Amino acid sequence: MTSSPIISLENIYLTLNSDAGPVNILRGIDLNVSEGETVGIVGPSGSGKSTLMSIMAGLEKPSDGLVTICNSAFSTKSEDDMARFRRDNIGIVFQSFHLVPTMTAIENVAIPLELAGRSDAFKVAKEKLVAVGLGARSAHYPTQLSGGEQQRVALARAVATEPRILLADEPTGNLDGVTGDLIIKQLFDLHDGHNTTMVLITHDESLAARCDRTIRIEDGRIVSQKIDQKSVVLEGQST
Repeated sequence: MTSSPIISLENIYLTLNSDAGPVNILRGIDLNVSEGETVGIVGPSGSGKSTLMSIMAGLEKPSDGLVTICNSAFSTKSEDDMARFRRDNIGIVFQSFHLVPTMTAIENVAIPLELAGRSDAFKVAKEKLVAVGLGARSAHYPTQLSGGEQQRVALARAVATEPRILLADEPTGNLDGVTGDLIIKQLFDLHDGHNTTMVLITHDESLAARCDRTIRIEDGRIVSQKIDQKSVVLEGQST
């Protein structure tokens, strides 16, 4: 592990305007994640978990606070810079998959590789689909795949470039038990094989418990964390 965290969030706030007035989504989040660490983030629906992941990925800008990923401050980056940064460093597994409907499974997985200029994009994409048990479905479009199969394509795409950081939002939420176990195995195999830093947003307490650290968010604040299954309740909010 490096001396400085690979993910650093300092005093993160996010407030959105609505017809009823401002809505406070995140309320002063401080979080450091070390390189190679696995972190499970749990909490009730609407607590801010998915929004926090979007901020880590640079898909959402905080109202206040500093986001530093891989020693690079997000506040200095344009949208184009952020897209390149994600391409080179971050894999994302979305809860709603976000597959391109007009592309086959292998074409979806090849997208980040092609954007990175890889001449072997389709060869690697095929290997990643085989790894998640979908080698025979590579020519199928998302509408021809079940929800679980679409999630596996999304995972294959997220790990195709072997990113330093993998962010996953409810990676097993739409899956049956057998397929969910396969996805979990793939996630932790990636971590074990490449020292990938993983942040998993999940309602599954047993999945979160497999991580090095479990963080609980309620009402936009970190309220507790569990390291080695020892729970610490935080006063206010800190890591």
